[in-house]
Order: sequence, then C-alpha cells, then structure tokens
Amino acid sequence: MFVIDDLSAWEILESRGRPTVAVSVTFRGGATGTTQVPSGGSPGKHGGVERRDGDPRRFGGLGVLGVCRTIETEIRDAVVGRRFTGLTELDRALASLDGTADKSRLGANATLGVSQATAVALAAHRGVPLHRLLSGCAGTSERLPLPFFNVVNGGAHATNRLRMLEFMIAPVGAPSIREGIRWCAEIYAMLRHNVLRGHGNINLGYEGGFAPDIVEPEEALRLILEATVDAGYTPGTQIGLAIDAEADNLVADGGYDLGGPVVSTAGLVDRYEQMMRTYFVFSVEDAVAAPDRDGWALLRSRLGDRLQLVADAALGTQAANIRDAAGTGLGNAALIKPNQAGTVTETLEAIAAAREAGWTAMISHRSGETGDTFIADLAVATGVGQIKAGAPAGGERVAKYNRLIEIELRSGDLPVGPPL
Repeated sequence: MFVIDDLSAWEILESRGRPTVAVSVTFRGGATGTTQVPSGGSPGKHGGVERRDGDPRRFGGLGVLGVCRTIETEIRDAVVGRRFTGLTELDRALASLDGTADKSRLGANATLGVSQATAVALAAHRGVPLHRLLSGCAGTSERLPLPFFNVVNGGAHATNRLRMLEFMIAPVGAPSIREGIRWCAEIYAMLRHNVLRGHGNINLGYEGGFAPDIVEPEEALRLILEATVDAGYTPGTQIGLAIDAEADNLVADGGYDLGGPVVSTAGLVDRYEQMMRTYFVFSVEDAVAAPDRDGWALLRSRLGDRLQLVADAALGTQAANIRDAAGTGLGNAALIKPNQAGTVTETLEAIAAAREAGWTAMISHRSGETGDTFIADLAVATGVGQIKAGAPAGGERVAKYNRLIEIELRSGDLPVGPPL
C-alpha cells in the first residue's frame, strides 16, 4: 500500500537535443522516485502516442510543456492523496483516466513518466532495488541480459547511404556482464580506428554507432567483423552480430531496396541466410516489412529455427498485438519499448504475452535517450535475457551498461543471457 503526496514534472532534453519529460513522485512517508522518459525516432502505428505542444515557436512544435501541465493538474488531482494497493492499481487508474487505447489524450509520455517514477518510489519505500521490485510485480526470475551494442548506424538514424538501420555486436561468449561490456567497448574502439583510417571521418548516428558512407549491409558487417578480429576476439563463439533492418523503410518497386538493385522477398531471405553463414548474424529485427505476411512465413520456414526474428513495427509493445503476431507466425521474438506500452504494468503484460507464445523478448532503448537507467533494471527483473541500449559511448547509453555492471556486482550469481 502507498499514498502519493506529491507529483511534479518538467521539460528536459534527450540525447538528440529534443524535449522530453521528467517526473518526480513523493510518497507519504517521504520515499521519492524520479524518472526521465525517452523518445523514439520511429513512433510506429501501434504503440502509445507521445503528446507534443505543437507550438512552432518552441522546439519546432516538439515541446512538452502541455504534458507537464497535464501531469501536475489532471493526473495529480486523480492520484494524490489516494491509497493504492500496488503499482498495477496505479497504472490501471492512469489508463482509465486517459480513456484511449493509445494513450493519446494524456500522452504515453505522461502516463509512463508517472508510472516509472512511482515504481522507483515504491522500490525506495520498500527498501529494495528497483529490479527486485519489478521482478515481484512480474512474477519472474531475474537474469542479467545479453547486451546488444549498436556500433554502425544507417537508415533514419544517420546521414549516410546505408539503408538498414542498426548493426550490433553481442558478447555471446562472455562469462559476465563486465567482461562482455569490456569486449564490446574494445571492439568499438577498434572500429573507430578502422573507420577513421578507411573513411577519413568518424560520423556518428543517433545511437552512437559509426556512420561511414557505405551502402550495402554486407559492407557494415564486414567492417564490424574486421574490427572484432583486430581487437582479438573470435566471431561466432565470442561475438555475435545482429541487425535492425527496419524493412518497412526498405520497401520499393515490389521488393526491397538495400542500396543496390531492388531484391525480391526471397532474394532478401537469401541475403540473410548468407549473412548468417559469413558474418555470424544470429538476430534480425523487422527483417521484412510488417504487412509482408508471405515474407514472414518464408523467413520462419527457412530461418526461424536458426535465426532470432525480432518483430517491432507490427507490435508497438502491445500484448494483444504480440498474441496476434505469434498466432500468424510473424517472427519469434518481441522488441519491448516501455514508452510504447505507456505504463510499467502494460510493459510487463507485453513481455508475458511473448513468453506465453513461446517467443523470446528484448528490452530496448530509444533513439532519443536520457541518463535514466530504468530499462536496465527492467531487463534484469523480467529475465528476458536481452537488452539493446546503443553504442558503448555517450552518457545516455553507457548509463544503462554501467547500471548492469552495478547490478551484477551487488546481486551475486545471476544467470546471464536469454533462458534456453
């Protein structure tokens, strides 16, 4: 049980220099919780709606002063002084107050901010780490997640000609989070050296990955593989590679434009199979466009037993969408973004839906991040065993990895990586 005594919100900046929301909650008895809400570059069609001011005189219309006022007036009036039995009841009250399926009235950036800040305060109130509180809410066993580091950026996250969005490394053979982070930081440093030597610049994308002026996805994978070997690591056994293709943005002329001649869906699947063999790719997100159901079926039949096929665009971190996608064979893993769900409880429900479907899940940051580390605790708490939080550079990305190191040191012998 808890009672909220005070609730406040203010406008801050995220990593792209755009505004977002910070929220603070104070409980009766003095426990407090503060959080900062991230913002995505690809809001999607199915997730919660971020509210923006629309005033062109401030931040090009992207301000969130109206969201802050909503939190400090309508939401405050609804929750301050009220006794809640737990986080789920608070989140249900927020969803009911909003009254829409996509949080568009209050804004998912408002509801998530209040929900996360309340979770942080509740952990402080009970004297437990945040991941322990969330694990109890979810009824899950804790695991340390395998981190996916975004080291080459393209698509909407960069200004180069590379069409696919993200190219990642994961320390699949590391004995601990600390060692895995070290390995990937050393590969990132070697990649920086190689990119500078070969391309004459070290342009960065939104998520801290390098953005050399390359075109074909295999060029990015080749750069990463070379840096991995140069840094002294073995591809496949120590380091695996992963891709976020964001294939909805690759659709062209009845096929997919990867930067060269347009390829058919079957041709794209052929490319992925070759990437698995040559570049040790073991996970691809949004490998074909969300509406391409025949493409998803082909992927599942040819590669589904060997390749993690992460669905994002078609899901929006909504439990109902995950159940529908699993029923129609769209992928075998779900990307989880709390700001699409709109509350912590709905995020946990989305993860539960993935588990019930026999899918894996991966907790994700957003392109517009802050120094908040909530998703690191969430990844540990829910035991999904996977997190992507950007490059091992930039304070807003590194904060998540540093929090995982802290949890590992303080929590003893937690298992690492996705459950088998």
